[in-house]
Amino acid sequence: MNLLVVFLVLVFAYSLLSGALERSPLTGPIFFTSCGLLLPVVFPTLPVSVGGRSFFLHVAEVGLVLLLFTDASRTNGKMLRQLGSLPVRLLSTGMLLTLALGTVLARVVFPQLSWAEAGILSAILAPTDAGLGQVIVSSLDVPTRIRQALNVEAGLNDGLSVPFLMFFLALVQEHGSEGGGLMKFMMEQLGYGAMIGAGIGGMGGMLIGWAHRRGWTAEAAQSLAVVALPLLCLLVSPHVGASMFIAAFMAGLLVQFGFPEVARHSAEFAEGWGQLLNFSVFFFFGFVVVRELGQITGAAVVYAVLSLTVIRLVPVAIALWGTRLSRPTVVFMGWFGPRGLASLVLALVYLEEETRAGGESTVRLAVMVTVLLSIFLHGISAQPGIRLYARSLAQLPASAPEHQDEVVATR
Repeated sequence: MNLLVVFLVLVFAYSLLSGALERSPLTGPIFFTSCGLLLPVVFPTLPVSVGGRSFFLHVAEVGLVLLLFTDASRTNGKMLRQLGSLPVRLLSTGMLLTLALGTVLARVVFPQLSWAEAGILSAILAPTDAGLGQVIVSSLDVPTRIRQALNVEAGLNDGLSVPFLMFFLALVQEHGSEGGGLMKFMMEQLGYGAMIGAGIGGMGGMLIGWAHRRGWTAEAAQSLAVVALPLLCLLVSPHVGASMFIAAFMAGLLVQFGFPEVARHSAEFAEGWGQLLNFSVFFFFGFVVVRELGQITGAAVVYAVLSLTVIRLVPVAIALWGTRLSRPTVVFMGWFGPRGLASLVLALVYLEEETRAGGESTVRLAVMVTVLLSIFLHGISAQPGIRLYARSLAQLPASAPEHQDEVVATR
């Protein structure tokens, strides 16, 4: 028996109990992470090799590529033009302040890190995870515009974090090389990634839409055609040194111009196979964490707490300034910005680059502790947090902004 067999047995067990688990604080990420943490204790002789970190990275890459494509395909330009909307405030002002504050505090907590390495840590932990916050974004007790804002933010900030990570990675590699590599690296990762994604997404969407209008495609097969596009981005990008994440995100944005129904088909796949891949990442994450517990430092715990509180809450409060939202709403939106799949994948991408920078171990442990705390703290606090927030909403007047629906252009 190996890890994959154990994981599939757990998936089967989770599916049988999923209805009961949804009514409890035990979320899917908590369940699979906990199983990964407990596995070496329950089965100490279980073979540990599943292909090493490379296997874990490839599984996580597929999961994030599909997630980025799906999220981008559900967002169009109308939402981005709503400059006064809550999602845009969180994705612009909030995102930039999160990166800046995260970088500064990383240097304070970990003085051994360079500014570029501190930026890498901040970029890895900037994106939020809609999967970990699923209870929030699906609860009818949370106002529509608040749920929409958190959902859209989580859907897009992982893709927006990638260029910042690539930039800081380029700075680290430039520092350790003879020079001249920064612009080349940025052009390959960002420029080529955008071009590949635009080509695959734009052309793919046109062809799917063309075939659909002529009645050539079966309904079920259209989902296969849609899913093939991000996987093509994943396979083609490494051959030219491009970022597969930038390519997948760009493909998701452009495919909808040729095939407007793409959001429904990509969402259908994401709800099934995408969730399976995400759960596998959390399971293997727990399995890896339990072997690293002895290396966790007090500084890593301090930064993890700061990342989930100050580094998140302060930028959100500033981004929402002037919206007239109540203090409970600002705190609610600030707290429920969990770190999960995207941070794990971006951390693996950073480690796979093998920059040989002295801060790799520090960044790895800080990300590990932050995501671990987030999985449990945000999962356990979700339902109590919703109840407390609902009580505070009941005291607001009917004219309060929280009660005014904001239509966000996601399909």
